[in-house]
Amino acid sequence: MLEVAVIEDATVAEVSLDPVRIRLLTELVTPASATMLADKVGLPRQKVNYHLKTLEAAGLVELVEERKKGNCIERVMRGVAASYVISPVVLATMQPDPARSPDRMSARWMLALAARLVRDTGALISGASKARKSLATFALDGEVRFASATDRAAFAEELTNTITSLVAKYHDESAEGGRSHRLVVAIHPSIPTETADVAEIENREEGAS
Repeated sequence: MLEVAVIEDATVAEVSLDPVRIRLLTELVTPASATMLADKVGLPRQKVNYHLKTLEAAGLVELVEERKKGNCIERVMRGVAASYVISPVVLATMQPDPARSPDRMSARWMLALAARLVRDTGALISGASKARKSLATFALDGEVRFASATDRAAFAEELTNTITSLVAKYHDESAEGGRSHRLVVAIHPSIPTETADVAEIENREEGAS
């Protein structure tokens, strides 16, 4: 089972977005049959079986094993991934274009970059899987707490200068056999915990800008 699967087909995306099927995909991180799932989701086995067949036809679940129970064959299914991401390529004419409004301080531009990252990474994963090759990627994730908006601005400037220096050091336009890589760096406020007052935090951010 994959940790994450990227959905790039509009038909498959439509199949996956049905509320009942979303629940089934959530349950199918652990292999289960239609009978087992029926008890968990509170639906008749026949209806669960119908949704499982639809998910299987879309390539979202797979057969793990078949068990004989009396005169019947029980099919045990499992999701192909633990979680799923729908690529912006599904809505190709509507997907955000980072080139349209390149503003480093815009949250919407960051979102467009993130959408492109999902789209491109999904395409790369698909290509690497078909070619049966590994995909060279690297990602960092961290959290930093700034004492003030001034510190945040200083951090952003220092980060920009550092990355610009690294790119200038390693970028070689004339390298024979070289391969270009895209670099995306983003900073955004952390999502508050359930006990935090979201509105208060947002107001504090606006006031500090």
